[in-house]
Amino acid sequence: MDPLRSSKQVLEWSQEANFKLLNFSLTEEDELQLLGRPEEVTRKEKYSIWRRENENGKADSKVCLMCDQMIMARIYSVLAKSRDKLDLYQDLLARLKESQLSLGEATADAKLPKSASERIKAMGELLVKARDQLYDCKAITQRLRAMLQSADEQVRSLKKQSTFLSQLAAKTIPNGIHCLSMRLTIDYYLLSPEKRKFQKSENLENPDLYHYALFSDNVLAASVVVNSTIMNAKEPEKHVFHLVTDKLNFGALNMWFLLNPPGDATIHVENVDDFKWLISSYCPVLKQLESAPMKEYYFKADRPKTLSAGSSNLKYRNPKYLSMLNHLRFYIPQVYTKLNKILFLDDDIVVQKDLTGLWEVDLNGNNFDPNACGWAYGMNMFDLEEWKKDITGIYHKWQNMNENRLLRKLGTLPPGTLTFYKLTHPLDKSWHALGLGYNPSIERSEIVNAAVIHYNGNMKPWLEIAISTDLTGQSTSTTSTPMFVAARSANRLFPLEH
Repeated sequence: MDPLRSSKQVLEWSQEANFKLLNFSLTEEDELQLLGRPEEVTRKEKYSIWRRENENGKADSKVCLMCDQMIMARIYSVLAKSRDKLDLYQDLLARLKESQLSLGEATADAKLPKSASERIKAMGELLVKARDQLYDCKAITQRLRAMLQSADEQVRSLKKQSTFLSQLAAKTIPNGIHCLSMRLTIDYYLLSPEKRKFQKSENLENPDLYHYALFSDNVLAASVVVNSTIMNAKEPEKHVFHLVTDKLNFGALNMWFLLNPPGDATIHVENVDDFKWLISSYCPVLKQLESAPMKEYYFKADRPKTLSAGSSNLKYRNPKYLSMLNHLRFYIPQVYTKLNKILFLDDDIVVQKDLTGLWEVDLNGNNFDPNACGWAYGMNMFDLEEWKKDITGIYHKWQNMNENRLLRKLGTLPPGTLTFYKLTHPLDKSWHALGLGYNPSIERSEIVNAAVIHYNGNMKPWLEIAISTDLTGQSTSTTSTPMFVAARSANRLFPLEH
């Protein structure tokens, strides 16, 4: 059973039952109205404590009626067993099983089998018999409340399970991308040293060109960012891409762009482990990674025995939130000492328009782009001359204060918000569309008109859990973006069974 679907379905049932139960009280007149006389029930071939609702002629009226009958059958089966009416108890269980088989996963009457009407009639007749022998308003109300409480507990459990599974899926590397990186790495190290070099290295420190910083361990995602930027650039030859990755993906990322050079643009790939100045005595994140409590929290914590137990703060227990590659964004002036301005791009964005206009924006000595009451990473222009006024020192201060994780959750957005407080300059919203990957209701016009679309949710386009349709079920423009196309291609090249 799909836990995400189950959670949603149980939640809907629980909310509906809660409303009905809170408004449920029987007077003598109500009993006659809701339960009816036996002959009346037999004639109408129905039995429901909420009969009026199920006489509405809607497309799901039979489905609702069967659900109501099953609820009453469960209640009467408990009462029958407690009062030692075992024959009636067995009959109720048998009819209940038949109704469950007929109902299945149906949500509309058209999906019910032909035998459903006969099952409804048979269940109605049995429930009339049970009512005559067992009906007790107080006992039924107590059982309904117990069922509601049980449903609420199930909803909470399923919510935790779905959270755990979605976070787990978000951290999983698809087989196709993993195999692609392995094959590229092997090919790279088979090359002679002179064939591993990129062209136009003289452009890397030219301040008159358009420079981009991209830190990623995902070959596919990085290639989409670079290629989508170049495809939409008016003067590709003036664009310079500075990529940094980790030791594991260094060969793969180099080989990809050696095989698929970005047109006339300049590209350079570095290994974060080669930055010898990044040491624990200087960098708080590296110092914290050496501490026993932090290792215990991220790498040696007791494994949960159940899915629901493992969902607690799972997102923030992801080791990537303390990875140096993730926190390298706070050291951009130290990495690119000869540049005065650079555009930082996350690897989960797709560029749809020329971005050179961002270099014309007067930042007034500030950095970043706020969004509403805060700002987001994804596409951020940095004035490196202003940053060199020890903004990294502010980041170090806040990072040191959070050594025991008491100040805030881990990650880069909280320290970024604190570090660049009152040092941001707003950009027009059309530059950066957020919400893809978790919000399926984003306006199509907002996606189409944005210069950059950002999959900042967990449902990245290279994952199986990616959102590929809008609420109406129609394919959105995101399904034809380079990110989706490349992801599907990689998975076709390296299917799971291989």
